[in-house]
Amino acid sequence: MKRNGLFTAVKMVMAGTLAGALAACGGGSGSGSTSVSASSQGASVGAVTGFGSVYVNGTRFQTSGSVSSDDGIEREDQLEKGMVLKVKGSWDDRGEGRADDVAYDDTLRGPLTSASWDVTTRTGTLALLGQGVELNSQTVFRGATPEQLVANPSGYRVRISGWRIEGGNFRASYVGAKAIGLEFDDDNEVEIEGVVADLDAGAQTFSINGFAIDYQLATGDDDFDLNDLSNGMVVEVEGYLENGIIMAKEIDDEDDFFDNDDDVEISGDLYSFDSAARTFWLNGIQVQFNGDTEFDDISSGSLQDGVYVKVEGDFRNGVLLADEIEGREGDVELDGRIEQIDRANEVLTVSGVRVQLTANTLIDDDDDDSDRRSRAEDIDAFSVGDFVEVEGRQRATDGGYLEAFTIEREEDDDDDNFELEARLDGLSTSALTFMNLEILLNGYSVSGIRVGDEVEVEYRATTGGEYVLAGGLDD
Repeated sequence: MKRNGLFTAVKMVMAGTLAGALAACGGGSGSGSTSVSASSQGASVGAVTGFGSVYVNGTRFQTSGSVSSDDGIEREDQLEKGMVLKVKGSWDDRGEGRADDVAYDDTLRGPLTSASWDVTTRTGTLALLGQGVELNSQTVFRGATPEQLVANPSGYRVRISGWRIEGGNFRASYVGAKAIGLEFDDDNEVEIEGVVADLDAGAQTFSINGFAIDYQLATGDDDFDLNDLSNGMVVEVEGYLENGIIMAKEIDDEDDFFDNDDDVEISGDLYSFDSAARTFWLNGIQVQFNGDTEFDDISSGSLQDGVYVKVEGDFRNGVLLADEIEGREGDVELDGRIEQIDRANEVLTVSGVRVQLTANTLIDDDDDDSDRRSRAEDIDAFSVGDFVEVEGRQRATDGGYLEAFTIEREEDDDDDNFELEARLDGLSTSALTFMNLEILLNGYSVSGIRVGDEVEVEYRATTGGEYVLAGGLDD
């Protein structure tokens, strides 16, 4: 079983509600004909989970097809799943929105210096420009697989899109790789963002998380005055490498992320949590919550550094005042075969488990590096018999089902056995029940297992249409 810390926290780049019939997910990147009755107006920041037009934070935003970026990305068709966007516009509670502006900015860009990847847990790390980047099973890779990056890290340049986390590091939701000698469509070789330290205004140098930067040749971007640089300020730096130092060409202040009084929704890993002050930080934004803040799928007592959340609220005087905080702690992983498809309701039956897709579900192909379909095409591409890996959250309503956070088509399993890691819903002398799935014990012992335990099972389908254990239980 590919264990990846689901029972600690599945750190998703997605948040939102069960939504999205196929009729609302049609292709094309134009403004379309869908009417949007806005309930929120401001900025939504999150990772792309689908196209046609662009899905961010559970909302399908109608777009013009253009993208604002300094990183060589000008059109929507250049975007990839996993890239973190800032969408300015309006959206409603039905998951429909209109984008007035879609902006993309690399988090990091430059030559890779090291890489690690654990195939079993599907977690790993990258290092570039002295910065550490965490990888997990939700990270989207394009241009090279994680195994290829590990085999030859010095042979690649990468662009990272992701979230700032505790300790000055990052978690990648997207990794795009190019072989050394091939350039990204950008004027600057490297990009880094972070907190200014060791500022020497006379020598015109500073560092970000220990990596040296020389700004003698730099100009301020977007009217930023370099004389305003100060230790503790969050900045973005673009330039080139010379003798292990970044020679900055452009520097921009990153503290002006939102406009005052914006409605804001933003997702990411929280850090610098202060329970007494009821504050935490989310990708460089301070969040304040109080007794009126609503909590969905998480409690205030469960907040801690590293937990992935989506926050909705009002941005005032540099602080995001949280109206709602939604958690995304997953507790299920399933490796199995698609047996039925209900495209109208976006429901798959995978090895006996009902899997509900949502507007937040990231659909990806393990072996398709050029995947750039619309969400409707993503769903249409599923076929009965496909072997998939699903991660998500166990829901108890309607007999139980799996709300999918990610689903990835994979190569067929050699032994045709299925694997499920989930909370046990029922136990009898003859069978186990998980969600809507009954698995016969098939002679295996369940000693010590109780309803409510988180259990890992391997099982198979019989010719008679039943499911039976194919090995002992692991709890």
